[in-house]
Amino acid sequence: MKLEKLQKPLFFVLAAACLIPGISPGTALVTGILFGLLLKNPFAETGSVWSRNLLQIAVIMLGFGLSLAEVVSQAWASLPVTVVGISLTIFLGYLFGTWLKMEPRLAKLIAFGTAICGGSAIAAMAPAIKARDEETSVSLATVFSLNSVALLIFPVIGKWLKMSQHDFGVWAGLAIHDTSSVVGAASHYGATALAVATTVKLARALWITPFVIVSSYCSGSKQISAFPWFILGFIAAALTRTVLPAHESIWTSLVAIGRQLLVLSMFFIGSRLSLETLKKVGLSPLLLGLILWLSASIFSYLAIGSL
Repeated sequence: MKLEKLQKPLFFVLAAACLIPGISPGTALVTGILFGLLLKNPFAETGSVWSRNLLQIAVIMLGFGLSLAEVVSQAWASLPVTVVGISLTIFLGYLFGTWLKMEPRLAKLIAFGTAICGGSAIAAMAPAIKARDEETSVSLATVFSLNSVALLIFPVIGKWLKMSQHDFGVWAGLAIHDTSSVVGAASHYGATALAVATTVKLARALWITPFVIVSSYCSGSKQISAFPWFILGFIAAALTRTVLPAHESIWTSLVAIGRQLLVLSMFFIGSRLSLETLKKVGLSPLLLGLILWLSASIFSYLAIGSL
């Protein structure tokens, strides 16, 4: 009973602490995970909405740190690897899903989430292929669990491999599932890595729409394709900075605020991980998710030299 009384006050105290400059996204994520596993998030229902909205606002504000030319150049340079990587991951998802004797819809959701944009891609694809709620829940839990791991270990691996900030940004943008984990891992690595990773990841996220349209048509669903509208906000921010370069101090301040909101969203995301979520992830979905994630990570790392 005492722990239950402490849940909400402690949650707000820890969330407020994430707004203190100097707190890293990794620290916020680990704090959130520990809170979720030990005390359980008292706002689990609304937490996903908070984290998603905060993340989208943070990503838009990070756009003020780039010029439009940089955004277009980086997105265009990564396009071939993005297309090949997405196609390869989805093909391997079908191949290994069949080998593991998984339900085809579940395997497709995990593959789609790994290939393009984690939870956002799964949420968009699920109704398009008429997936059951249980299949959607398991695929989200699988990708979410691996996302949490990626945010923590990618910066460590990048430093061990002595990757430059640019190369790490490309690698994170191509290999990590969800936008939140991409920007979290990249922000821990450095400012340049964050700018590159965010651009590459958002260009990759645009592929949600065409894949949902095709899948919806093939399955006979009437689901309207989803579009990640916050990407337009990111581009608009970069355009504003390009057109009004004299206000550099304002754009710098907005980027700093965006980074701090990113830290807070990491805490919200981490706190959503519970023992119940981990129990949902069976051996086969986790194994498929791990295989696809490792394949995407290795492929994108090897492809960096061509960019």
